[in-house]
Amino acid sequence: MRVAVSALGTTLDDRVDERFGRAAYILMVDPETLEFEAVDNQANRNAMQGAGLGTAEAVASRGVEAVITGHLGPKAFKALSVAGVSGYGATGMIVRDAVKAFGEGRLESLGEGEAHAGLS
Repeated sequence: MRVAVSALGTTLDDRVDERFGRAAYILMVDPETLEFEAVDNQANRNAMQGAGLGTAEAVASRGVEAVITGHLGPKAFKALSVAGVSGYGATGMIVRDAVKAFGEGRLESLGEGEAHAGLS
């Protein structure tokens, strides 16, 4: 299993990026081993429009089962839902803590256009 986390930097100790579509980086993380791959999201970050949809399609094509972020716009939410990928809120957390909280079932699900504080 892998999860995609919107991040401000390229390490597990960077903060979760509140933005999904225009996130600086997307970290593809295995919650059990914490092995990860950092993906530069520059193409979507700088897009004139459709950043959320582009990022959603990119992470779904990598076979992730969940997205951890601060906010999902309606287009990103719909694209992820169609792909069977759930979204979870982790506002104000570092990636490592967010992934741990996800593994423990402590993150709140994100609905369309919602942002949550993270831990339930």
